[in-house]
Amino acid sequence: MADKQNTIKESVSIEGVGLHSGKTVKLTYVPAPENHGIKFKRTDLEGSPVVDADIDNVVDTSRGTTLEHNGVTVQTVEHTMAAVAGLRIDNIMIELDGPEIPILDGSAKIFMDKLMSTGIEEQNADRDYIVLKKNISYKEDDRGVEIMAIPNDDFAVTVMLDYNSPVLGSQHATLNNISEFNDEISSCRTFCFLHELEHLLSKNLIKGGDLSNAIVVVDRPINEAEMQDLAKLFNHPGMAINKEGILNNIQLRYQNEPARHKLLDVIGDLALLGKPIKGRIIATRPGHKANIEFAKKIREACGGKRNKKEIEPYDTNKEPVYDIKQIMAILPHRAPFLFIDKIMELNDQFVVGVKNVTMNEDCFQGHFPGDPVFPGVLQIEAMAQTGGIFVLNTVQDPENYLTYFMKIDNAKFKMLVRPGDVLVYHLELMSPLRRGICHMKGTAYVGNKIACEAEMMAKIVKVKGLD
Repeated sequence: MADKQNTIKESVSIEGVGLHSGKTVKLTYVPAPENHGIKFKRTDLEGSPVVDADIDNVVDTSRGTTLEHNGVTVQTVEHTMAAVAGLRIDNIMIELDGPEIPILDGSAKIFMDKLMSTGIEEQNADRDYIVLKKNISYKEDDRGVEIMAIPNDDFAVTVMLDYNSPVLGSQHATLNNISEFNDEISSCRTFCFLHELEHLLSKNLIKGGDLSNAIVVVDRPINEAEMQDLAKLFNHPGMAINKEGILNNIQLRYQNEPARHKLLDVIGDLALLGKPIKGRIIATRPGHKANIEFAKKIREACGGKRNKKEIEPYDTNKEPVYDIKQIMAILPHRAPFLFIDKIMELNDQFVVGVKNVTMNEDCFQGHFPGDPVFPGVLQIEAMAQTGGIFVLNTVQDPENYLTYFMKIDNAKFKMLVRPGDVLVYHLELMSPLRRGICHMKGTAYVGNKIACEAEMMAKIVKVKGLD
């Protein structure tokens, strides 16, 4: 049975200071409808502009992850994104009356607690996943960064750190299931090295930092005068270096808290893909820049940005991948049972087909002839034929194969389809092809409205002597 999308039950607010801006910001989580996704709204700006939580809107990763759209920015989104992902929330509007998400204690825990206080509400629409078909990797050799994603039935993350620091040493952290995020990862705070702290201070940044929201790793010798200067700067009398080699501003919550926080950042940044991942992520020395570049590689490998629920109307006049003659060379169907007119897109993850609904369809002679409606069973058959082209495209001699559908689940019809409508079918793999068996999720659109959807499983079989 397919997972359902989630939102929150009621609006809930939280207030805090932005780490870099130093400005007090009120953040309000607002329930959102199905297929809305995660969005940020700047209520302090004219017109309350909205910025989608999307990797294509990332413009800066130097001191956190910053989004921008049409000149409107939202800074430091990674911790609240991690909290939303950790609770498997698909649809939510995050309203802000300032430019930056509050830093709070430097973790995702306070965000998590606030979201849980209002409750999670299951919605009717099915959740879409990014299903990895093959290994995907990203490297930065000069910095020793390496991130890999491998196919897996669930989402899991392992992070390994080694900064050649005698203080941190080598650390690793693992999350085997997103359900463990709240208890094992969400409370882990951001960290920085002392030299990074000094650089940020020299640039008049981290105006909202008060040493209560970050682990500071002392990576160089420091004398008493410097220690007193830091204590004065952060209004923290009695500052010293504790036995773990970090400033005594806070106590570690876990021995490997830095590695756990890096894992938190990976989850928050990957949440900008807009869909949860089915795969295992293994990351060595990840950072925001690497996380975002890696996320872009995942999107590219898994069919691009296309969101089946929010697809823009196709220009069905553009050059197709397959016209009707090419389709007839692949599919054995013939009129009046050949329903697909064009294939507009086709790759190793999804296919897009077009069906023109005309008044001369044979079905209209007997199916509600006084009020013609294209039958739902034929909408599904056209979807199946589109999927059949996808499956047959995986073999070198498709003319010698037939596609037999083994199962159709969760078929739903959202609107009436009438003569003159153009049905655009988008089918996407739900799991890797295995032994000629294909499992796909299909959605049919008229314009930008969903007409019907279903999950399908099919198998291709070679037939000797097929004409």
